[in-house]
Amino acid sequence: MSMLEVKDLSVYYGVIQALKGISFKVNEGEVIALIGANGAGKTTILHAVSGLLSPKAGSIDFEGHDLIKTPSHKIVSLGMSHVPEGRRVFSQLSVYDNLRLGAFTRKDKYEIEQSLQHVYKRFPRLKERKNQFAGTLSGGEQQMLAMGRALMASPKIILMDEPSMGLSPIMVSEIFDIIKSISTSGTTVLLVEQNAKKALSIADRGYVLETGKIVLEGKASELLDDDTIKKAYLGE
Repeated sequence: MSMLEVKDLSVYYGVIQALKGISFKVNEGEVIALIGANGAGKTTILHAVSGLLSPKAGSIDFEGHDLIKTPSHKIVSLGMSHVPEGRRVFSQLSVYDNLRLGAFTRKDKYEIEQSLQHVYKRFPRLKERKNQFAGTLSGGEQQMLAMGRALMASPKIILMDEPSMGLSPIMVSEIFDIIKSISTSGTTVLLVEQNAKKALSIADRGYVLETGKIVLEGKASELLDDDTIKKAYLGE
């Protein structure tokens, strides 16, 4: 059974229809990539799923919970974390305080401490800089912090919006290795990404969006070999 199922989702910004009846599934343990040009509706999908936007029509089911009727802060407690586009770290707070905020829905102090140690192990640079203000970190380190903060909620699924944006090629590779390892350790990943080649190289399946519709879907390895995708998104 799917962990997350989106059916016939329609979202409007005023009179503009941003999503036109989108349907897709995410199964437990998968990495799913949503790819497409700017303005195709990728971020809008994540905002609708995590409760930041109210859809006009359609349904979003997460492990039997109707997310459209669930307030966004409750969605976090159900086991969903969102790493927003542009990272959105709290720049005036320390790295440590940013991470602690990721665990705000959790009560068990021992488990929170365990999660913190796991995050430090996965992101050694965050441990080195734990007392620094988040605003003093490089773009790549802020991306790691945003991911670490999301992992502090101990999510079943993590939504990531453009994690490679504005990063150097070396840092992009590092971030994608981390996403892969997050998936390997048992967290399901729904990934929105401009860098289609990188996204499809670590994903199990992919969905291609154009102007608010899904125009192609399939195994990531097959989409990587698809000529239309190569021309439109992979620069080949």
